[in-house]
Amino acid sequence: MRGETSVSRRLTGLATARWLATHPSGRVVRRDLEAHPVPHLDHDADAVVVGFPLYNWGPPSTVKAWVDNLFAPGLSRERGTGKGLLGATRFIVFATRGGGYGPEAPKYGWDHATPWLVHALSALGIVPEVIPVEMTLSVVNPALASFRPMMERDLAVAEAAIAKLW
Repeated sequence: MRGETSVSRRLTGLATARWLATHPSGRVVRRDLEAHPVPHLDHDADAVVVGFPLYNWGPPSTVKAWVDNLFAPGLSRERGTGKGLLGATRFIVFATRGGGYGPEAPKYGWDHATPWLVHALSALGIVPEVIPVEMTLSVVNPALASFRPMMERDLAVAEAAIAKLW
């Protein structure tokens, strides 16, 4: 939604740069789900890095549509049993939220996107690594400006986590 000023884009850019630094012969495929929806994920995926902003307490519709396409019998789930086949895929999620939704926040429990994503991916055998950053709108919404230190703290934690990914 915020284009080049997006916090989730910033973090996925840092994470993919880190991955490339530690896998110099590797290949990164960048996809903008808004502009170009992607096909099914298959078991050839080594790692997936997703910028996952919270929109109106749920996932962006483009991410929801992509996750729907991940469910492919024979590719991501075993035919007949439905067992997830993507358990070896490293799946890093940068869950960015314009407001505060953590245990100490008034809107705790209003994040319906992250629990949904974790649950959906578990059906594919994936255990995602979720790295949250809250109060991202504090840089553009004057009413939230006093929460900018919280966002900066979360960003520092996320960037430190990126440095340890690979």
